[in-house]
Amino acid sequence: MNNPLKPGSSTITRKQAIAIATILFSGIAAGGWILAGSPAIPTGEPGAHADARSHDDKEHHGEKAGDDHAHPGGHGDAEHHADDDKAKPHEEALALSTAQIEAAGVGIEQAGPARIRSTRQLPGEIRFNEDRTAHVVPRLAGVVDSVPANLGQLVRRGQVLAVIASTGLSELRSELLTAQKRLGLAKSTYLREKQLWEQKIAAEQDYMVAQQALREAEIAVANAQQKLVALGAPAAGAGSLNRYEIRAPFDGMVVEKHIALGEAVKEDASIFTLSDLSSVWAEIVVSAKDLDVVRVGEKVVVRATALDSRAEGRISYVGALLGQDTRTAKARVTLDNPKMAWRPGLFVNVEVVSGEADVPVSVLAEAVQTIADKPVVFVRTADGFRVQPVMPGRTDGKRVEVIGGLKAGTPYAASGSFVLKSELGKGSAEHAH
Repeated sequence: MNNPLKPGSSTITRKQAIAIATILFSGIAAGGWILAGSPAIPTGEPGAHADARSHDDKEHHGEKAGDDHAHPGGHGDAEHHADDDKAKPHEEALALSTAQIEAAGVGIEQAGPARIRSTRQLPGEIRFNEDRTAHVVPRLAGVVDSVPANLGQLVRRGQVLAVIASTGLSELRSELLTAQKRLGLAKSTYLREKQLWEQKIAAEQDYMVAQQALREAEIAVANAQQKLVALGAPAAGAGSLNRYEIRAPFDGMVVEKHIALGEAVKEDASIFTLSDLSSVWAEIVVSAKDLDVVRVGEKVVVRATALDSRAEGRISYVGALLGQDTRTAKARVTLDNPKMAWRPGLFVNVEVVSGEADVPVSVLAEAVQTIADKPVVFVRTADGFRVQPVMPGRTDGKRVEVIGGLKAGTPYAASGSFVLKSELGKGSAEHAH
């Protein structure tokens, strides 16, 4: 048996040396790899042992430390799912039964063709019909004796509005009476001279002079009478030559009154404004761009802005000139006003038809709703309704042309669509919550 420590035992010593060297090299290499791959963790820092355990657990499960994307519950996976939800929003639809639809008062109709009348709305104001409005003036100076007419009173043609005492009228009536007396004298003289001439007693010249005087007297009487007729005064006053009665020129209402008892008035003073309100004007302000559709004889619809009043009429006048300051023209519509519903001063909107066209697809105007700043229509489905974006076109206030997004014959929510919009908003809020 060889002693490995004795000199001369070379074979055993070599094997042992190789084994020892191999073991030492392996240990050194393993220690260096551990030191190089593991970060130094301060032993005195809180959480160091927990981080080390987490690092060891990840290594035990075959993962690298800090690689959260490999784990199904990591943050990267949550962000990925959130992006998918944004890219694929929930379908905007409402699941409603037939009973629920009926209870909500939603009416169903089918999209179809219609005749759309395009209109333009112009501002206007109700004014007096100036053809049936009069500014009453005395035509003679005088002092007011009585004023039977009151403001707002309906009067008949020939009814006394006021009575004034006028010296001018007294002079005119005196002139007529004088002319009538002279006419009587001239007539009797003419008859006498005619009889004498026929009996060959008087000369023909005397007969001709008497005839000329009669004709002049007749002219003087006619002239005095016409002066009184022009004033609307009778030939003789009731008990006084200076009594002047001012009468209504036609049936109407006293809309202005500028006269009082005992007041001295001039012959050209406007003491009354009388208007026949059974007919009024709707005066329209027309800009230059709307003159192509505002034409005489065109049908229009007049609507009051403050009242629920509506009337149809025709344009009776369009101004030929534009205002220098406003750059607009005036137009008017003559309206019948039997019930006095259209009062002067009332603001109105006048709808003028600018064109008519037959469209293949249309829906009721109230069926079009706005969601996310886009026009939509609620289309009927087997389970309820679906939000369908549409492209609206022309409208007449009742129906809307659908240029795109909807086909003819498609059932949709014609009435009560605002209820569906409200329910859709509630569903979106609950889903977001």
